[in-house]
Amino acid sequence: MSIGLNRGTVLLEPHNTEWEFSAQQMIAVLKDILKDDIVDAQHIGSTSIKNISSKPIIDIVVGVADFDNIMRHNNILAANGILYRRQDHPEQHLYVCGDMENGIHTHYIHAVIWGKEAWNNYINMRDYLNYDEKTAAEYSELKKHLAQKYPHDRVNYTKEKSAFIEDVLQKAAEWRKQL
Repeated sequence: MSIGLNRGTVLLEPHNTEWEFSAQQMIAVLKDILKDDIVDAQHIGSTSIKNISSKPIIDIVVGVADFDNIMRHNNILAANGILYRRQDHPEQHLYVCGDMENGIHTHYIHAVIWGKEAWNNYINMRDYLNYDEKTAAEYSELKKHLAQKYPHDRVNYTKEKSAFIEDVLQKAAEWRKQL
């Protein structure tokens, strides 16, 4: 199973069902460490969407009631290879896993407040793209085009996906309301 990518690199692989297994292993580790301080953890991102190409980096969202509930575990998380990276947005903290000495990232852990906008966006987008195969295929094609355009520029690769993602998030929120 191929998991991991050099930092800043963009390389896509076809969907691999073993990515779910790796995500579930990491979620089990997180739950074991965080215990009652975690509300929920879910496999998210492109590796959780069937039939689309993805960077082989597993994204997981960890929902907590308060950021202190995860921050107080930073030392034990680090001892288990889950390193605090930074506050990505006002309502999100990023952790990374991988071979840090060689600049290879295998997992991104996004800590957010459970049930708030960031949590809902991650879950809604994953579920919607697994439901709407046409939109998922469009997203996969966009990602392939951008990966060819920006093989060593993940910042611009991500930036150029943002309008598509915002559109999908709106559709996903409307879709969720109808369920």
